[in-house]
Amino acid sequence: MLTTAQLLSMPEDAYMNQAQLAFFKQLLEWQLDTLQANLLLTSVHLHDHQETPDPADRATQEETHGLELRARERERKHIKTIHAALVRIAQGQYGYCEETGEPIGLARLIARPSTRLCLEAQERHERRERQFNH
Repeated sequence: MLTTAQLLSMPEDAYMNQAQLAFFKQLLEWQLDTLQANLLLTSVHLHDHQETPDPADRATQEETHGLELRARERERKHIKTIHAALVRIAQGQYGYCEETGEPIGLARLIARPSTRLCLEAQERHERRERQFNH
C-alpha cells in the first residue's frame, strides 16, 4: 500500500493508476467501516435510554439524543457517498470531476475521498446553492 507521501510524489501521468486506485479504495473502505461502527455505537447508546424525573435533565437528554440523531443522519448520507465512490472506482470513473471530466486532484481526494467534483465545480455548485437558497 502506498503512503500519502508516495502517492503525492507520483508523476502526473500516473494519475489514477492501479496503485492510486487501490490506495483510495482502501481509504474509502476504512472510512466506511469506521462510520458503520459509529452508527452501531450511536444506535446502542440511543436505545440505552434512562428515564429521569428532573425536567432539566430530561431536556438535556433529549437535546443530546437530537444531536446524536442528526450526526447519525449525516453519517448515513456520507456512507452513501462512500458507496458511490467505490462504484466509481469499479467503473474506472473515480478521480475525475462529474461536471467537467477534469482530474479532481490527489490532494483534494486525500482530504475528501468521496468527492465527485473538482474544486472549481464545487465552488460553482456552492455559489448556486447559496444564490437559490437565500
